[in-house]
Amino acid sequence: MRGVDVSVFNENVNWSALKAAGIDFAICRTGYGKDGFDENFQRNVNEARKAGLICGAYHYSYALTPSDAAAEAQFCKGIIERAGVLLELPVWFSMGDSDNYKQRHGFDFSRSNVTNICKAFLDNIKPLNCGVYANLSWLEDLIDWQSLGCRIWSAQYNAEDNFKGYMWQYTDALQIGGQTFCGNILYDKAAQPQAAQVVEGVAAPVQQPASTQSVIQNILANARKDDTPAAAPQQSAPAQSAIQSILNNARENAGAKKSATQSADDKIKNILAGVRKNK
Repeated sequence: MRGVDVSVFNENVNWSALKAAGIDFAICRTGYGKDGFDENFQRNVNEARKAGLICGAYHYSYALTPSDAAAEAQFCKGIIERAGVLLELPVWFSMGDSDNYKQRHGFDFSRSNVTNICKAFLDNIKPLNCGVYANLSWLEDLIDWQSLGCRIWSAQYNAEDNFKGYMWQYTDALQIGGQTFCGNILYDKAAQPQAAQVVEGVAAPVQQPASTQSVIQNILANARKDDTPAAAPQQSAPAQSAIQSILNNARENAGAKKSATQSADDKIKNILAGVRKNK
C-alpha cells in the first residue's frame, strides 16, 4: 500500500488527486511535544477518509526524558479523543532530532535513554495501538526496537529499504498534483516478522490464523497418502481431532451464519467418509 504523511505544513491538500494517483493511506500529525497542537489534524483525517483513504497519526517528540514522553502520550491521546476521528492505522511516536532541539538541550543520546523514552510513550498511549517512527541510523544505533515489541516505521530515502519494518518512508519529495509529500510504503502485514502484538507487556509475533479451508486441504492431503491399510489408522486419529476442532469453531460462530456452518459440516462429512475408506 502507498501512503503519505501530512501536517499543517501541507496546505490545501488535494485528497482526490492523491487517491487518483494510487495513494491508499495518510498518516496525519496530531502535534508535537507536550503542548504543540497541529490545527489541521482533524480536518486532514476527515478529508482523507472522505476521499477513500485510511488513516493513522503521528506525534513528533521533544521528550528529553521518559517522564516527558509519558506527558506527550497523554497529550497526543487527548487530541485524538477530542477530534473523535477513526484511525485504522497505528499512532506513531516520531523519535528524532531534525531541528537539533535535543542536542541543544543536553539530551542523553544513549541507547538506554532513547529506548526508555519510546517505551514510556508506548505505555502511556494505551489503549491506542502505537508504533515507533525513526530514521535508519536511530533504529540501528540508538533504539533497541526489538525490546519494544511494537511496529516500526523506518525512514530511509533510498531506492531500497534496508530495515523492512511495518512501514517505510522512502522519500520526502513525492510530487502529486503540484504538491510535495513524504512518500511511504506499508507492507503486507503477513510479511512482517518484526511486527508484534503486545499483550500485558509481552511481545508476541503476529501470526495469521489458518483458514478452515487450508486445514481441510491439509487433512485431505494426509488422507490421500494412506496407500496401505497399516498407515490409515495412524492418520485417522489426528484427522478426527482436527475435524472436531473445525466443527467446534464453526458451531461457535453459527448465529447468523447457520448456512455457512452447514456447508462446513457437509465438507467434513465427505472428508470423514474418505478417511474411513482408507482404513
